[in-house]
Amino acid sequence: MLPNRYTLTAAMIVACAAAAPRAQDDARTKTPIKHLVVLFDENRSFDHYFGAYPQAMNLPGERPFHARPNTPAVNGFTDDLLARNPNKYNPIRLSPGEAAQCSQTHDYTKEQKAVNLGAMNRFVENDFATGTQGFASCPDRIVMSYFDGNTVTALWNYAQRYAMSDNHFASDWGSSAVGALNLVSGQTHGASVPNKGSDTIAGTVIGNPRPRLDVCSPLSTTLITMAGQNIGNLLNDRGITWGWFNGGFRTADGTAACSASHIGSNGLPQVDYVPHHAPFQYYPSTANGLHRPPGTIQAVGLSDEANHQYDLDLDFWAAAESGYLPAVSFIKGAAYEEGHARYSDPLAEQRFLVTMINRLQRLPEWKDMAILIVYDDSDGLYDHVQPPLANASNTSADALTAPGACGSSDAAAYQGRCGYGPRLPLLAISPFAKNNFVDHTLTDQSSVIRFIEDNWGLPRIGDQSFDERAGSIENMFDFTKNGKPRHLFLDPETGQRLEDEID
Repeated sequence: MLPNRYTLTAAMIVACAAAAPRAQDDARTKTPIKHLVVLFDENRSFDHYFGAYPQAMNLPGERPFHARPNTPAVNGFTDDLLARNPNKYNPIRLSPGEAAQCSQTHDYTKEQKAVNLGAMNRFVENDFATGTQGFASCPDRIVMSYFDGNTVTALWNYAQRYAMSDNHFASDWGSSAVGALNLVSGQTHGASVPNKGSDTIAGTVIGNPRPRLDVCSPLSTTLITMAGQNIGNLLNDRGITWGWFNGGFRTADGTAACSASHIGSNGLPQVDYVPHHAPFQYYPSTANGLHRPPGTIQAVGLSDEANHQYDLDLDFWAAAESGYLPAVSFIKGAAYEEGHARYSDPLAEQRFLVTMINRLQRLPEWKDMAILIVYDDSDGLYDHVQPPLANASNTSADALTAPGACGSSDAAAYQGRCGYGPRLPLLAISPFAKNNFVDHTLTDQSSVIRFIEDNWGLPRIGDQSFDERAGSIENMFDFTKNGKPRHLFLDPETGQRLEDEID
């Protein structure tokens, strides 16, 4: 049954169907992928989820994981890293019963200091959690923690069946807003002069300012808008349907749901919608500051009063399961299920991801769909790989190669964009994804928009956007495949395969 918000007449259906550029979406792709769904989760480093891949400990009482024969190796933990790590502690394996943990410090400057000029040995001193965050305590050793396939079972099973990368990085150092902006524009420069705080430097976002145009942004925080273009602008210019779908974005009566909440993993109420996790809200051209609903289901993905910013539960599934799945969809779960430590955890994240992916694979569009699982930042959690220095910066906030330095930047370069940042998980789930494949191509968060630009024939964003030099994710796919689409349905609670539903 459709939400009460949508009251359709035959005339409206005919008019909107005629206006919707769904056929244009289909015609303008370089690859067979006609629908891209980006599942955007929170705050996990590569080693934290995949450092032990593909060998799970399989302790008594834990759900077992057994890797397929000939599973390729990843750049993960070695015996030396596990037993003689240069940090204060060796990596610490957490069990499913320890899924809920404190969030670590993940600050632009402190994350650079953790690298310690390439020694990768100051994570505990710089990235440990502060306060108790609703828990009894926040031990500093958790910075060095990791899970294996007995906890992040679904992600390991997706990696077994489809493709993953072990050489994918945050575009910059820093926290959620930095990663979110890079995902949609490859650009953190262009912030308006903030009203307060130190979340920007030299006009660049390095912290978590909130979008000034969003009615849900607390007035007590740093408020900014962003200049320049994002991938939504490029899609609009070519008439390609797209949307950002956020859990807890609005109510059924079409108003902002700023205070809607669930109990988080720390046992405390957590608001569902987090403004600085919604990057298109920073841009006047793509903001829906009042969280207005779309006019009709058929309008989802088009330019109307919702301006491509939607509610996940009320708008995405109503459109997708009625034949109006946009060509490009960015998905952000409600905060309690997006994986961010403190108020979420890997098991809550697993329930969300598996539920979404199972449902997406039942759509007719699955035959030409790609799903990407990506992350905004590392939460300051340990990863042993030193990121390549791809973009220099020289501000008082930089500390990668010397105090006040992240390499040596060009005079005309935008400052405050030291990168790459930490290594992050990246998975590709698709009928065209390579099977049980680990990609070693160097990529970063802006590689997602690079793929959108290339696939739909869009120009680059320009103005020093990282999309210009982003590595390609296309090696994760085999576009010569043509046959029955592969499905993998998992149990949202356990992450284990439902064998009778695998074809």
